Amino acid sequence: MLSAKPEQTTLTPLLEAKGISHKFDYDLFHNIDLTLNQSETIAIIGASGCGKSTLLNIFCSLLTPNSGEVLYNNTNIFSLNENEILKLRRDVFGIIFQAHYLFRGFNANQNLQIAQLLSNKIIDNNLLKQLKIEHIINQGIGELSGGQQQRLSIARVLTKQPKIIFADEPTGNLDKQTAFEVIDVLFDYISKNKCGMIIVTHEKDIAFKCDKVYELIDMKLERLQ
Repeated sequence: MLSAKPEQTTLTPLLEAKGISHKFDYDLFHNIDLTLNQSETIAIIGASGCGKSTLLNIFCSLLTPNSGEVLYNNTNIFSLNENEILKLRRDVFGIIFQAHYLFRGFNANQNLQIAQLLSNKIIDNNLLKQLKIEHIINQGIGELSGGQQQRLSIARVLTKQPKIIFADEPTGNLDKQTAFEVIDVLFDYISKNKCGMIIVTHEKDIAFKCDKVYELIDMKLERLQ
C-alpha cells in the first residue's frame, strides 16, 4: 500500500518588496527586492549614509519610493488610503526608531498605556522584566537613562503585538551585554508569535544573529548570510 505524499505548502511572505528604487539629490539604491517570511529575522548593514534607514522607512510605509512596491497580504501598501495605512501601522507594523519618541510629559507606565489603549492589548509584565525596566515604570521620561528610554520604547512597540517589527539601530544606546539581551527579547517575541523582523544596524555581531544578513552597497542589496 502506497503512503500518501505530504502536501507541499507554499509559504506566503509576511512582506515582499519588489523593484524598490529611490533617490534624493543623489541616487541611493536601485531595484531592491526583499522577502520577509514568517518567524524570520533579517539584518541590513552598510556604511553610514548608504540609505539603510531610508530603505527601512520605505519597507514600513513611512516613505514612498520613487519606484517599486511593498506587498503586505498581496496588496501594495502604497496603494492604500490614509486610514488604511494608519490602521496597518497601528495593528500590524511595529516601528522601533533610533530616536525614542516617548511622551516626555508622561511617566514610563503612561507611555505603555498609550500603546495599550491604541492596540487594545495588555501590558506584559514579563516583558518589562525581560527588558529590566519593571523597576522604573513610575519614573518620568526625563529621569530615565538613554538605555532605559530605548528599552521602554521597545516595550511600547511589543505591547502592540505587531506582526512585523522594523527596527532602526535598536541597540544604539545600549552597552554590548544589554544589547544582546534586548536582541534576544526581540528574537524570542518573533519566535513565539511567528512574526518577522527587519533590523538596520552598524553592529555586525548583532546582525549575524539574524537568519539573513544583507549589505547595502553600491546602491544594491547583497546577501551575506
